[in-house]
Amino acid sequence: MSTAQALEPRGSIAAFSAGAAVAMLGGLIGLGGAEFRLPLLLMFGLAVLPAIIVNKAISLVVVASALLFRGTAVPVASVAEQWPVIVNLLLGSLAGAWIAAGWATRWRGATLQRVVSLLLVLIAVLLLLHPGHADAAPALEGTALRVAGVMAGFGIGIVASLLGVAGGELLIPTLVLLFGIDLKLAGSVSLTISLPTMLAGFARYCRDSSFAVLRLHRGFVLAMAAGSVLGAALGGLLLGSVPVVLLLPALAVILAVSAIRMWRHR
Repeated sequence: MSTAQALEPRGSIAAFSAGAAVAMLGGLIGLGGAEFRLPLLLMFGLAVLPAIIVNKAISLVVVASALLFRGTAVPVASVAEQWPVIVNLLLGSLAGAWIAAGWATRWRGATLQRVVSLLLVLIAVLLLLHPGHADAAPALEGTALRVAGVMAGFGIGIVASLLGVAGGELLIPTLVLLFGIDLKLAGSVSLTISLPTMLAGFARYCRDSSFAVLRLHRGFVLAMAAGSVLGAALGGLLLGSVPVVLLLPALAVILAVSAIRMWRHR
């Protein structure tokens, strides 16, 4: 299917519905669903780099909305108290996001396609390791913790930029396991880190000609963004309604199959 065929006006309804569905799936486990949206964008006919850019644009909208939604459940003051952790991770994630976006614009084609495939497999594995336990003490202390935070942030920024995702599937385990932050609070802190991290990658992508996809198909992008916000809100309301022990393996399989299809795509 060509991009032109995939993004006909009637496709806006399909884009809204598909965006809502994948965001709701992600919302059921506390994520924005961007991991599942990327393979979907390829099915709509977008090439890999334009799909990443569209995914990042929609992720920005979803994360900004999620911050507003969670403001009532998690006080802003509680998130602000974690500013040392936020700054620590941002020192790495901003650099990682900028550098990775540069890689993506140079790789394009088959190389980028295969790198993204491998990252989807990584996300599938991480879904199976999704933290569902109670709080723990920080894994490290002092300088060692700060260095580990910058390194973790750098890796998270790279993955988030190459997939066009918010990175919650990486940030939340890092906040819980490395810094010992409460799981519920970690969700809001991760969004606070994700927003500037995605903006850094977005700023780099806007210098590439593929960025024009947002202007050429703005109706499609807006429709999927609206559906994604709705789906993420619904998924958040239904959070916990589906047993994690059943949901996470199923979502991991979806990502693994998507990765294999992307690797083989010509």
